[in-house]
Amino acid sequence: QVQLVESGGGLVQAGGSLRLSCAASGRTLSSYAMGWFRQAPGKEREFVAAVWWSGDITYYADSVKGRFTISRDNAKNTVYLQMNSLKPEDTADYYCAASRRITIKGREYDYWGQGTQVTVSS
Repeated sequence: QVQLVESGGGLVQAGGSLRLSCAASGRTLSSYAMGWFRQAPGKEREFVAAVWWSGDITYYADSVKGRFTISRDNAKNTVYLQMNSLKPEDTADYYCAASRRITIKGREYDYWGQGTQVTVSS
C-alpha cells in the first residue's frame, strides 16, 4: 500500500510559479511511475505529467509542455511538479498518483493522493 500526500498548492498571479510536492509513505516509490493529474471545477480529470521510476522518461500534456517540469527524488520518496508561467486555465485541484507503468491514463494508476488546490488569478 502506498499513501500519497500532495502539498505546495495555493493562490498565485498569472505568470507566477508554484512547486507541488507529493510525498509517499508505506512503500518506496522507486518501482513506480508517478503522474500528476488535475481537475478543474465542472471538468473531467485530465493528465498533466508523468515520470518513469528512473526519472529519465517523462510525458507532458500539450497544454503544459514547456511550462511544467516533473521530477522525482527516490531517496526522499517524493515527486515534484514545477509549474512556471501559470495561467488562469491552470486553476484546478492537482493530484499525484502512482502506477506500475508510465501512462497518461488515469485508470491505470493504482494509488492517488487527496489533492492540492491551485488557483491562478488573472
